[in-house]
Amino acid sequence: MKKLLFVYNSKAGKGHLKGNLCEIIDIFTKGGYDVTAYPTQARMDGYRKIRDDADQYDLIVASGGDGTLSEAVKALLTFAEKKPLGYIPAGSTNDCANSLNISKKLIAAAQEVVDGVYFDYDVGTFNGESFVYVAGFGAFTDVSYETKQGLKNIFGHAAYVAEGLKRVPSYRGHKMSVWHDGEVTEGDFILGLVSNALSIGGMKNLVSNDVVLDDGLFEVVLCKTPKNPIDFSTTVSNAAFNNLTERNFVTFKASHIVFKCEEKIAWTLDGEAGGEHSLAEIVNLKQAVRLKLKSTHVTEQQEELRRVLTEGYDFDDYYN
Repeated sequence: MKKLLFVYNSKAGKGHLKGNLCEIIDIFTKGGYDVTAYPTQARMDGYRKIRDDADQYDLIVASGGDGTLSEAVKALLTFAEKKPLGYIPAGSTNDCANSLNISKKLIAAAQEVVDGVYFDYDVGTFNGESFVYVAGFGAFTDVSYETKQGLKNIFGHAAYVAEGLKRVPSYRGHKMSVWHDGEVTEGDFILGLVSNALSIGGMKNLVSNDVVLDDGLFEVVLCKTPKNPIDFSTTVSNAAFNNLTERNFVTFKASHIVFKCEEKIAWTLDGEAGGEHSLAEIVNLKQAVRLKLKSTHVTEQQEELRRVLTEGYDFDDYYN
């Protein structure tokens, strides 16, 4: 039999995973796997377990929030050869699952792993530290890890929104220089996102409509610091409706970006604290992680988008 290591965080989200464990393991077993189940005990425990034991298994499956997925990816990047990874989202926001169109129903997601196909997905490094789908600084980026777990479990995504609104008066901009593709962008920015995702903070298509998850490029959004409260309100409204105008935003795609700031600023990696840095180098690791996903979304979506890019169709026509 093939061997499967199932690493899960039973406290993720609202704790629904606990009541579905037997059925999930049964799905894996019926799919032809000899299953080892491991409940994580603390932060980075999942990383340690996968790093130490993954070479004994044919498939690794992680279940929890984006933090659990991040630990699994970080561990698998330590191996010379790609080890397949399945993911069952059980967190409050599940941005990466939204991007990959993984079912939010735990049993259905488990079946998708068993029936799925391989997809090689881009991830990144931040000053040498890996992240899965987004690195960010500034307004709202600290909300995920600063929101109390108890509130997340009770209120889910609404807890993030409430925490973010509470922090609005304290946000300020940062003067910085950003190097990418032989260019330098300078300015005062209140928010920066470097991502490979269709969903950030639970908001779909926040960054761009033409995200390709395996093209070796990040989507970068820099939000210029508003000059007054009215300007701030307009900027937030524009972001909510994916109207990233040049007046308020700088956007571009790149595989290698360097940020230099006059002071140390706090960064987040996949919604977790990433430390304070005055210099940040971000590199795209093209197709570095092999995911096992249902065959009806990612492959078809990427092939269709490649066809549009190749044949030169107008994106407005395509998406409308």
